[in-house]
Amino acid sequence: MEKLITILGPTASGKTTFAAHLASHLDGEIISADSRQIYRGMDIGTGKDLDDYTVEGRQVPYHLIDIREAGEKYTLFNYQHDFHKVYNDILMRGKTPIFCGGTGLYIESVLKGYHLPDVPENPELRKSLENKSLEELTQMLASYKKLHNTTDTDTKKRAIRAIEIADFQSKYPASELDYPPIESVIIGIDIDRNSRRQKISTRLKKRLDEGMIDEVKMLLAKGISPDDLIYYGLEYKFVTLHVIGEISYEEMLSQLEIAIHQFAKRQMTWFRGMEKRGFTIHWVDFSLPMNEKIERALTFINNS
Repeated sequence: MEKLITILGPTASGKTTFAAHLASHLDGEIISADSRQIYRGMDIGTGKDLDDYTVEGRQVPYHLIDIREAGEKYTLFNYQHDFHKVYNDILMRGKTPIFCGGTGLYIESVLKGYHLPDVPENPELRKSLENKSLEELTQMLASYKKLHNTTDTDTKKRAIRAIEIADFQSKYPASELDYPPIESVIIGIDIDRNSRRQKISTRLKKRLDEGMIDEVKMLLAKGISPDDLIYYGLEYKFVTLHVIGEISYEEMLSQLEIAIHQFAKRQMTWFRGMEKRGFTIHWVDFSLPMNEKIERALTFINNS
């Protein structure tokens, strides 16, 4: 089967396990669409549950996980390039590519066939922005574009980078699309709000028990700056703030839990937005037994 299959869903919906089972059934390989699982050493905090890729004792091949060192800069431009390299290789070997993740921007940019230019750093602009408050930076960014992506204004560093990109794009209009749109059957894992919230809370406690704080301490000990870890948001932001003594354990836990719930809500808003922008997403209930989920997915795939 040549057509790309895309599996998407919010955090804690079980999409990776489902994608691995589907890949096992179709002799497929998974291309990850997760903007943080690309980094080595960022395992517990990103939910890099590599055991999910083992189905009935067989390892399902996966790609674009553990491809960069934590702290390295990685752009959407880099992702587009890496995706197409892997995608074409999978097709050449006669396997089925299954695109799976929760980073809506990565998914939509691949399917639509657009990319942002690899925006160079602008030292003068950065210097002129470094003494501004996060609020001032947010207002500046809003003057360039409508703010859909609230993670752009999570930290000063993110906001400055977002302004740098917006400023570049205002001066250099995007050239012709470098990558063609890709036709795909899109299957979404549908999880109701209460189940999602419950799974997020349970999973957060499990990750803390598994050593998420020690993971952050290890990354800091390797020389990654607190600012770089905070830049990655969610688990790395709040656990780092706790480790460097800015917030207590209780504050970390409650603020992080709220932030993950908000993140999952934003993911769903993005996916609903994709539907409004013309994508057809076939939703499958998360609570169905795995064999029923696979059957439904195969029906969508075969009828497309």
